[in-house]
Amino acid sequence: MPEGPEIRRAADSVEKALKNRTIIDISFAFEQLQGYEEILRGSTVTRVDTKGKAMLIRFDNDQVIYSHNQLYGKWYIRNAYTYPKTNRQLRLALHNEKKSALLYSASDIEVLKNGEEEEHPFLSKVGPDLLSEDVTPDDLFARFQEKRFQRRKWTSLLLDQAFIGGIGNYLRSEILFVAGISPFSRPIDCTEEQLYRAAKACIDLMWRSYENKGITNDPALAEELKKKGKKRYEYRHWVFNREDRPCRIDGTEIIKFRAASRRCYYCPTCQKNPAPS
Repeated sequence: MPEGPEIRRAADSVEKALKNRTIIDISFAFEQLQGYEEILRGSTVTRVDTKGKAMLIRFDNDQVIYSHNQLYGKWYIRNAYTYPKTNRQLRLALHNEKKSALLYSASDIEVLKNGEEEEHPFLSKVGPDLLSEDVTPDDLFARFQEKRFQRRKWTSLLLDQAFIGGIGNYLRSEILFVAGISPFSRPIDCTEEQLYRAAKACIDLMWRSYENKGITNDPALAEELKKKGKKRYEYRHWVFNREDRPCRIDGTEIIKFRAASRRCYYCPTCQKNPAPS
């Protein structure tokens, strides 16, 4: 599933193609949404937001298209009325005089009135979006210590969109590694220093992945490995997808296990288990 950085990059592409331009044509695949085509035709896109893994296309007539890519959704930007060769099903098409923004395969699409996001069953529960909202390490440090979060294992907590919007499976492993936190611990098991490192890692790695097209490893090290002929999967991450390979810090073998039904990776020496209480 695309994570927050991937959705934010997709939103950037959609915004670049559509912002401040009049929609001359629009089509929804789902019958229950087709009544909105006449309402949205002739309107202008004002901006494109994200909230976690959801995208919000906003129009000057107070309408908002909500979409969630889930596992298979994918946006394509093409010259007007030019379609990609794909076996995917077209779910939403927005056209202006120059560009078309085309959403394939996604099944979670709605049209809202501006302001209805606060009552939306998904959007109303999503935690802070680190790429679209002004969130500081201090904000997250305080959030980690809230009663509803502090006794939950990090491995399940970081995947909970109500905790922080947009963090997914690869970011979970990477954040815990950079923060030096055991994946078997909880916020309440951590020192204040670890909690602050985790807060900073959440923000830094979300932005690093967004700015570097999914790379969470140190950019300088990634570039050095790339020049040596390493493939993208070999230099992209610190620990994720690196089972049995040496830790980039101390050479310890990276371990893979399953947590919350998803694969997770860690270094057992850089991320020591918490002492028994």
